[in-house]
Amino acid sequence: MTNHWVDIKNANLIVVMGGNAAEAHPVGFRWAIEAKTRNKAKLLVIDPRFTRTASVADFYAPIRTGTDITLLSGVIRYLLETGKYNKEYTLAYTNAALLVHPDFKFEDGLFSGYDAEKRKYDKSTWAYQLDEKGMAKRDDTLSDPRCVINLLKQHVSRYTADVVANICGTPKEAFQAICEHLAETSAPDKTTSFLYALGWTQHSIGAQNIRTMAMIQLLLGNMGMAGGGINALRGHSNIQGLTDLGLLSTSLPGYMTMPSEKEPSLQAYLDKYTSKPLADGQMNYWQNYPKFFVSFMKAMWGDKATADNGWGYDWLPKWDKGYDVLQYFELMHQGKVNGYFCQGFNPVASFPNKNKIVESLSRLKFLVIMDPLVTETSTFWQNHGEQNDVDPAKIHTEVFRLPTTCFAEEDGSIVNSGRWLQWHWKGAEGPGQALTDPQILAGIFLKLKAMYAKEGGAFPDAINSLSWAYGDPHEPKPEELAKELNGKALADLPDPKNPGQFLAKKGELLPGFALLQADGSTASGCWIFAGSWTQAGNQMARRDNSDPSGLGNTLGWAWAWPANRRILYNRASCKPDGTPWDKKRTLIKWNGEKWVGVDVPDFKADEAPGSPMAPFIMQAEGLGRLFALDKMAEGPFPEHYEPFETPLGTNPLHPKVISNPAARLFKDDKAQLGQHQQFPYAATTYRLTEHFHYWTKHARLNAIIQPEQFVEIGEELAREKGIGHGDMVKVSSKRGYIKAKAVVTKRIKALQVNGQSVHHIGVPIHWGFEGLTKKGFIANTLTPFVGDANTQTPEFKSFLVNIEKA
Repeated sequence: MTNHWVDIKNANLIVVMGGNAAEAHPVGFRWAIEAKTRNKAKLLVIDPRFTRTASVADFYAPIRTGTDITLLSGVIRYLLETGKYNKEYTLAYTNAALLVHPDFKFEDGLFSGYDAEKRKYDKSTWAYQLDEKGMAKRDDTLSDPRCVINLLKQHVSRYTADVVANICGTPKEAFQAICEHLAETSAPDKTTSFLYALGWTQHSIGAQNIRTMAMIQLLLGNMGMAGGGINALRGHSNIQGLTDLGLLSTSLPGYMTMPSEKEPSLQAYLDKYTSKPLADGQMNYWQNYPKFFVSFMKAMWGDKATADNGWGYDWLPKWDKGYDVLQYFELMHQGKVNGYFCQGFNPVASFPNKNKIVESLSRLKFLVIMDPLVTETSTFWQNHGEQNDVDPAKIHTEVFRLPTTCFAEEDGSIVNSGRWLQWHWKGAEGPGQALTDPQILAGIFLKLKAMYAKEGGAFPDAINSLSWAYGDPHEPKPEELAKELNGKALADLPDPKNPGQFLAKKGELLPGFALLQADGSTASGCWIFAGSWTQAGNQMARRDNSDPSGLGNTLGWAWAWPANRRILYNRASCKPDGTPWDKKRTLIKWNGEKWVGVDVPDFKADEAPGSPMAPFIMQAEGLGRLFALDKMAEGPFPEHYEPFETPLGTNPLHPKVISNPAARLFKDDKAQLGQHQQFPYAATTYRLTEHFHYWTKHARLNAIIQPEQFVEIGEELAREKGIGHGDMVKVSSKRGYIKAKAVVTKRIKALQVNGQSVHHIGVPIHWGFEGLTKKGFIANTLTPFVGDANTQTPEFKSFLVNIEKA
């Protein structure tokens, strides 16, 4: 989230698209209802199903799954053609006026530089024109045809209301109403808050779904504003913390990048990721990359990390390819993986193409499960009839189960959707032999270290040199880990403005990331968490909910990264002259000497209005990007590509390029993609209020209120197939089948798309062959093994199936 849950109450318009907040986030959704009562806000829901969120909306529009970019690009076209966007904001705070490389182009569904054999782009033309200083050229008159905004107008000109209706199945009058509602919030005193969740991310064009919506918010002037922003509704209480701490295969903590084999030296690595300004006078957080990185290395290897050894750079793994879950299980399926540690995860239920996952696990030598519950992954080798039809005698994988405590059985922090780090306290001791995850990992680490010390090995230095300065090395405490992530001074840090004074003394916890140094004098395990546990104490444990502004910016409640800032890019909530766009939504303002207000300024506190610095300080040019440069795999502008399994069998916009041309697709998985002739119905997975992922099927009360697996189909399709409410049905894809009860409902209606009727089938995800609910099938038996081209998030939300009575 750029904003936070409570801030939703400040919106005049709330658009829920790619999510279902009333059911999947029922507590947080109260703030959408608060906006309706407080601001008389309108709630718009755009979804293939008429959900519980839609039932309390002011306006609902249906859409075919996987076509969000088409609808949103149509909105951009409407805003630009009618001029109903915030022109002052767009010119000052976005890259609308910057000039794009003369060789950049888009033709027949492809951007310049495409290599069909590699399924990748040479992105050299996805760049700005630069002046003699290396700064981006701009034309504030917007008359140059190479201006970003002119290229954008040209790009979205195809997305007319007729095209939106033809591809999305959204009626033209509904689309028109969406455009008009959004356009109203281009006024400086109105804002839209966009809420999305996995309904946008779990597509082969998922990252571009989100980017298209971000572009609309930039045009409307809603970024940095109270009641605005791009708000991802996390599906788990600590998924934000997972990405913050770098638990993705190519990430390091704080959204730094894991080195690859292309950066063999520290200098090559820092040169690549240390940002260089594209505008005179622009400050950028990533200009400080060496400070963040060296401080991280000092947290990892302590005194062993020195300038002479490049702060231990050679000890850090270098990846040759992204080891995301799809890549890793593909390697496992090929027999190239011996062992797998599965910590707090259930791949058999969570990853696409369940049968491939089970086959892959069956080719391991060993599997280690760290989980408080019995999962389908831990018993994948057992025969459970149709739900898991395997022969245990043919599976030689040795499975080790290490029972862990649950989150409620340990102290620690959880990072919510709004980036708030909130400390929680142990509610009970773990049962039986359960140990905390740090205890288990410490035991494994200490044993490995002892073996390396005794026996040597191919590369023992990385393990033997690791810092492990905990009071009890066998059980690092959450408090110790939190302080390590925050960081500390390893030497006295002088205050350059006050000779003889110190910003921090040696051994003291750091008050924030601004004190991090690149000379080895600071350590911080995660730079964005610096400030969360300071010399003043545990900031995450604060519970002061006073709110003098009424905007919900309770700076004394917990702690938000970075720097306890609640709304990112809040400098953009003010006009270029430093006065707020809307006085009722004042977050910060210029008082003549510095920026002050009810939030922590996302800007240099003494940077006066009129300076060349722009608000979007994570970008080299300081501007919100309508043109994304080379940051996206499939193009600097969003483009409609069909899901890899499309009910149309073609792409109405450009038949030669049907699906995302930059998405990775393994050979065997390509052969397992279904065609619309055999599997004519569009399916999508979703969640229910009564269950939480795969956990609560182990809880008796949840099993009672939602005991049995079902799929949801519309009345028209049910009549065509002769299926009655409550009938057992078989839903099949090219990869397998599930059986479940049919729920025949008015909530899903056929959409008229490209001259044909498209029916949707809804598949809840919560069942399996373990737990207290009635045994069911894994929903991901049906889903294809392909992911987003940028993140590799699997395409769970758009795939093809057939349905028949079982």
